[in-house]
Amino acid sequence: MPTERVHVIDDDAGLREALAFLFEVNGVDADFHVSADAFLEALPVASGCVLTDVRMPGRTGLELVQELKARGVDLPVVVMTGHGDVPLAVEAMKAGVVDFIEKPFGDDVLLKAVRSALTRLKPDGGTESERLSADARLSGLSPRERDVLGGVVAGKPNKVIAHELEISPRTVEIYRANLMSKTGARNIAELMRIALAAGL
Repeated sequence: MPTERVHVIDDDAGLREALAFLFEVNGVDADFHVSADAFLEALPVASGCVLTDVRMPGRTGLELVQELKARGVDLPVVVMTGHGDVPLAVEAMKAGVVDFIEKPFGDDVLLKAVRSALTRLKPDGGTESERLSADARLSGLSPRERDVLGGVVAGKPNKVIAHELEISPRTVEIYRANLMSKTGARNIAELMRIALAAGL
């Protein structure tokens, strides 16, 4: 059974210190790396899950995911992203990341994402139940709401979605609000997780 350890990769020393404190007080074992390359050097002894920033000097979070896949390393990865990085985070999730969280995030959101990633290490931590849950949360959407959701998942701005669907940007905003309400998603990151878990 792999050790339930979180490998944090971020070039921001202040964030690393804050996360070190958060994990310590919550009983989560963690180690810290200043870059993706530094983490990859320690990889032979790595187990647990990875928490990485998307944008860093050197290798990005997405490039790290691709490198882990190329090496056949099956560590669950959670990415942290700034608001403007949502399309990049979506690309990372499609490449195999298990979750992404938007900065700034609350402690509870981060801990939930990490614990969910660590659950995947267990024999009963599969994704079928997640897919079924996501399908259920999307079942009440209208065809047009699904169209808008497809645009959101693709990382398209409201204006682009509106143009492609031949509706107004304001109507797209209304549909997006409906998506949040009907799925129970608290933010855009959670909506993306639901959509990608359902295979959209």
